[in-house]
Amino acid sequence: MAINSVGQNLATHGSVDNTPAVKDKTILGKDDFMKLLLVELQHQDPTEPMDSEKILSQTSQLATLEASENTNKALADLAASLGASQHFSTIAAIGKTADLGSNAIAHDKGSRSTFEVYFPEDIKAGTLEILNNEGKVVGTVDIDMKDKEGNVLAKKDAGVHQFDWDGVLSNGANAESGIYYVTASYKNESGEALTTRLGTYPIEAVRFEGGKALVKVGSNYVPLDDIREVY
Repeated sequence: MAINSVGQNLATHGSVDNTPAVKDKTILGKDDFMKLLLVELQHQDPTEPMDSEKILSQTSQLATLEASENTNKALADLAASLGASQHFSTIAAIGKTADLGSNAIAHDKGSRSTFEVYFPEDIKAGTLEILNNEGKVVGTVDIDMKDKEGNVLAKKDAGVHQFDWDGVLSNGANAESGIYYVTASYKNESGEALTTRLGTYPIEAVRFEGGKALVKVGSNYVPLDDIREVY
């Protein structure tokens, strides 16, 4: 999963640039175009007035320039509106389930791998399965049904729970470095057999950084682009 990052805002970091904007005088706008046309008409030779066809041509260019500027402004407003709409759509995803599209973890030989798994229902008992690239179960992790004081729990609440895999396979050997996959089989309070897997989490919050949306899944914020499905 992605590394959790801390957002910053202008109130606590950075400064405001009060330098006035400098207008680019190398580009003519429609107002500049109109002024040039009027000056040209005022200073034309009375004995040889400007050709009417030329006036119509310049007027047409002025109209085209104004239409182009209006179109650009309309497109900019539309882009801003679509951006705001996307932000609201992302906020609407809070409370739904996000699928990151993979239940893989990267394991280094001799180390422990820490990961989080979401359980939609309360856990009465269960086991995590560690699978290799062939989909074969090569290791397991029992779901600890004790609290911090060591008392046995009647059930473990539904939600996101963190687990550690020591890298020991079912045959007692240390797992080689590589990619492994995590699934879970458990029973709810009614004794119903259920399954879940790493990579699916409820969306708890949304944060925006640099115009991009980050969603909180588990204990981390990930880019919205990393989400493969929301349901």
